[in-house]
Amino acid sequence: MSLESSGGVRDQQGISRIKYIDVDEANPGNVLNISDFPCFDIGNPGCFDDNGVILGDIIDINDRLYMYYVGFQHVEKVKFFAFSGLAISDDNGCTFKRCSEVPVMDRTTTARYGRCIHTVLYEKGIFRCYYAVINDWKKINNVPYPVYNIWYAESEDGIHFPDEDKHLCIDVSGDEYRIGRPKVYKLPDGTYEMYYTRDFVTKQYLAGYATSKDGIHWNRCDNRLRLRKSGENWDEEMACYPVKIVTPNNTYLIYNGNGMGKDGIGYMRL
Repeated sequence: MSLESSGGVRDQQGISRIKYIDVDEANPGNVLNISDFPCFDIGNPGCFDDNGVILGDIIDINDRLYMYYVGFQHVEKVKFFAFSGLAISDDNGCTFKRCSEVPVMDRTTTARYGRCIHTVLYEKGIFRCYYAVINDWKKINNVPYPVYNIWYAESEDGIHFPDEDKHLCIDVSGDEYRIGRPKVYKLPDGTYEMYYTRDFVTKQYLAGYATSKDGIHWNRCDNRLRLRKSGENWDEEMACYPVKIVTPNNTYLIYNGNGMGKDGIGYMRL
C-alpha cells in the first residue's frame, strides 16, 4: 500500500508549484515515486497566483478531488499577497484545473494581505474552512515577515465563501507574531484536533496543537504535541507544517525540516 503526499516545490527563483510523492505505507521513508511534472502550475501573469502556489487541502466530493490552494503574487510595497483558489481533478489527482482565475477567498478589511485556506472539512453538506489571515507585517532584523492568525468560515458549495472574517479560532500569544497553516481532523469521538505552525520574534519556528468540541472554539495545548526539532542536520532548526495521515495499520505525522522543508521532509509514527 502506498501513501500520496502533495505540496509546494520551489524552483531556483523561489516560485512554488504543486507536485506529489508516493511512499510506502509501512515505511514512509521508502519513496516509491516522485511526480515528474507539477500537477498544478502557477497562474497567468497578473493573476493572484502568478508567483507561486502551495497546497491547502484536498477533499473528495462526488469522486472529484477539490484542491484548495494558496496563490502568491509579488507586489511593490509589501513582500507578497496570498489568497486562496480552488482547482478540481477528474484523474485522481494527477492534474488539476482551475475553477476560476480569481480567488474563492479574497481580501477583506481584516485580511488585507492574505486569506490562506489550509483545511476544508465537508460535514452534513457544509464546507467547513480553516484559514490563516494576514493583516500586518513585522520587521525582524530588518526583514519583513507576515503577521497572521487562524480563522474559521463556512460555505454551502465550497466555491463561495463569506466576504468577512467572523470566527477567530487561535490568536498569537506571548512572543509569537504569527500562527497558521492549520490542519484540522475530526476524531472518532466527535471532537476535533488542530495541528499548526507558530513563529516567534526570536525566530523559533515550532509546531503547535489544539482541541475543540465543536470545531469553532479551541483550546491550545501545545505541550501535548511531541513533534520537536531532533538535532539532526536536516531538522535541527525547524520541525513544522505537520500533517496527520491515518492508515489501517499506522498513524503518521509528516512534517518539514529546516528552511520550511528545504533540507528535507520527515515523519513520525504516532
